[in-house]
Amino acid sequence: MKKWLLAATLAATAVTGVAQAKEWKTVRFGIEGAYPPFSWTEADGSLKGFDVDMANALCQEMEVKCKIVAQDWDGIIPSLLARKYDAIIAAMSITEERKKKVDFTGKYALIPNKFIAKKGAGLDFDNLDGQKIAVQRATTHDKYLTDNYGDKVEIVRYGSFDEAYLDLANGRVAAVLGDASALEEGVLNKAGGEAYEFVGPSLTDPKWFGDGFGIALRKQDKDLTKKLDAAILSLREKGVYQEIAAKYFNYDVYGQ
Repeated sequence: MKKWLLAATLAATAVTGVAQAKEWKTVRFGIEGAYPPFSWTEADGSLKGFDVDMANALCQEMEVKCKIVAQDWDGIIPSLLARKYDAIIAAMSITEERKKKVDFTGKYALIPNKFIAKKGAGLDFDNLDGQKIAVQRATTHDKYLTDNYGDKVEIVRYGSFDEAYLDLANGRVAAVLGDASALEEGVLNKAGGEAYEFVGPSLTDPKWFGDGFGIALRKQDKDLTKKLDAAILSLREKGVYQEIAAKYFNYDVYGQ
């Protein structure tokens, strides 16, 4: 009798597990809302940008309801693990360090990383001793500067890039390191942007910047990871991805 009850319990658990694996009727995406052109926050509090459009397109492709959740960068992975949302789409680089905590889809974008400074700043990237360089806190850019320039420059960390841009304009930092597209959107393409320029090397080393931007998920939600991977591929095959990207970038944002 006990063996029969155990077998029945295991069978019920297996059936429940299969049902749950197919239960994705709503997918909640965590998005920063402070990193244009990937995401920004409108005056009414709504989120816009490439990541927002991609999230909505992915939900449509998967035939699920889409919910967008605004989340500050500093708490974006902890909030995923705490089930505040189901996936992060926030220009997050796929790195080995992050893969210890979360799973990733394949890349959905790949952007080079650059420094930006005021024109004529005369920065010598062979000798940056004592310079103040700005980054967003807890990013791949923060890690890169720490590992390569940590004992030479003063790394100034910010909660958002808007704060870093303001201090660059006011001369409190010599340069900002970030994704090239975000620096274009946040500084170069805005009023007064002609006073700034890209400086120094273009950085793409996977050791620090990973294999592109991926959607992060909890490790136990592998079924959702597979659904999103399939949806990304489908959007590219249908040309929907390219249509969305063309709204925000004038170059191939996916790469090979």
